Amino acid sequence: MTKPTPGSYTAVVADAFGVILEADAVTRAVRRIAAEVIERVDARHRLAVVGIRRGGVALSERIAAEVGTLEGRAVPTGTVDIALYRDDAAMSLPSPKIGPTSISFDVEGRDVLLVDDVLQTGRTVRAAIDCLLDYGRPRRIWYACLVDRGGRELPVAPDFCGKRLEADSAMRLSLRQGELDRLELIATPRGGVG
Repeated sequence: MTKPTPGSYTAVVADAFGVILEADAVTRAVRRIAAEVIERVDARHRLAVVGIRRGGVALSERIAAEVGTLEGRAVPTGTVDIALYRDDAAMSLPSPKIGPTSISFDVEGRDVLLVDDVLQTGRTVRAAIDCLLDYGRPRRIWYACLVDRGGRELPVAPDFCGKRLEADSAMRLSLRQGELDRLELIATPRGGVG
């Protein structure tokens, strides 16, 4: 689940728009990620979980809740909005939608798990790290994503990953809340509505 091996990506057909991971598969991935976080992250370092707006927020809350259930204690959560930290903000975001960053715990000396729905170029997680560091110096930053779709432009790899998919660049992968507040991963055409 954590380190890809050559050829370990599952191909997604270019015209396979719609649900890519059903809610049950997302729930299983969240449970696997949470169990692995508990195995690898030393609880003495005060774990906190931070979701990257927008897709990582609901996922981070579910991972933190699962870790809390398994460990028998609440795990602090927060969110970061990276709109102003992106290296392409001036070019691609003429009027960015800026949401709140909410970190109500001391970051200093903690192990912080950054969470996002889809990893592709690595630029989002780089921006999230920059944002997080404005709040203090964590002991260690871990990174989890539901889906690693390849296509890296920066040397970034997830510490925890639910699934590796090779998706056509014309596809946009994102989480959506389905029935009964359950998360599912969908594919839409780039520029389409998800």
